[in-house]
Amino acid sequence: MNSELCRKLGIEFPLFAFSHCRDVVAAVSRAGGMGVFGAVLYTPEQLRTELEWIDANCDGKPYGVDLIVPTSLQRQDAEPSDEQLLGALPGEHLDFVEDVLARSGVPADDLAERRKAMLHISHNLNNAGADEMLDVAFSFPIKLIANALGTPPQIMLDRAREAGVPVAALVGSKKHAERQVAAGVDILVAAGGEAGGHCGEVSTMVLVPEVVSVAGDTPVLAAGGIVTGRQMAAAMAMGAAGAWCGSVWLTTAEGEPGQKIKEKMLAASSSDTVRSRSRTGKTSRQLRSTWTDAWEAGGPEPLQMPFQSLISEPALGKIEKLAEGGHEGAADLATYWVGQGVGLMNQMSSAAAVVQEFKQDYIDAAERLMATLEG
Repeated sequence: MNSELCRKLGIEFPLFAFSHCRDVVAAVSRAGGMGVFGAVLYTPEQLRTELEWIDANCDGKPYGVDLIVPTSLQRQDAEPSDEQLLGALPGEHLDFVEDVLARSGVPADDLAERRKAMLHISHNLNNAGADEMLDVAFSFPIKLIANALGTPPQIMLDRAREAGVPVAALVGSKKHAERQVAAGVDILVAAGGEAGGHCGEVSTMVLVPEVVSVAGDTPVLAAGGIVTGRQMAAAMAMGAAGAWCGSVWLTTAEGEPGQKIKEKMLAASSSDTVRSRSRTGKTSRQLRSTWTDAWEAGGPEPLQMPFQSLISEPALGKIEKLAEGGHEGAADLATYWVGQGVGLMNQMSSAAAVVQEFKQDYIDAAERLMATLEG
């Protein structure tokens, strides 16, 4: 594509695939887009293993890494101990989760052990943990590093400049975009409220031109509900330089969710998602289920990050495992982050096939637009 951003990053098509699945990341990069590996769920050692695999399987094509360093946590120099973290979880929340599981016939006997196994997520959100993750990320030839929550910390910006790696940051409002531009980020990802995972309230159709209006020379990627090439073309017609997509990869053969969750997504409509703080403590969009309904109907006030994740993720991990084994109650509870574009995700294919479909759909949309100018 005749695109300055494509030339800058060494890619053929400005389609960015955010995924927690290394197979998706490598496949999209091989197909001409850019795979961006979501690393928040991993320890530094696990991240190294995943990036080693991606580096060996992307055929030398560019790839990136996405980290989460919330602005509100960047000033914490002393990391709480495991005992302090676990001791800070209110009994009301722990009891509520056990009750929700019990009503669906899901045992809660091993949730304490599962919580202990997830404490590294909290470590990743601390200064020392973030430094370790950055050490690993910059030890590989990544071509992009993104921060998903808040303004990237200065250490990320400084180390990226030293390594010659562009820094991307997600924004959900015009005000956020202005802060990111002032901080010196290289790429803005305008994530509309249709997006899966963490998102704001402003729709993509409104947010993209708002962010473009204050971005200046900083390229803007459109995100939120984009699962087709024609949507990507519409966003670029509003001034975006490309598209940042996460949900569309979830129902690919390589995508990380279990088959039961994929089946639920394939059958879902665009109205079958809900925005809630009950998963991480920050508002995120996910597939509606009896789990999300329970929290919305009478759950306790969600905790701040990372405490709410320690409440929810151990239970959700167990739910997904049991759902895959045929447990009906767990299958009803099962949920995953996904955007409103899920209503257009109605067949399974490979990640590479999705990239090709995006390209053809984009071309068709561009030709339709050009036809309106003929004659």
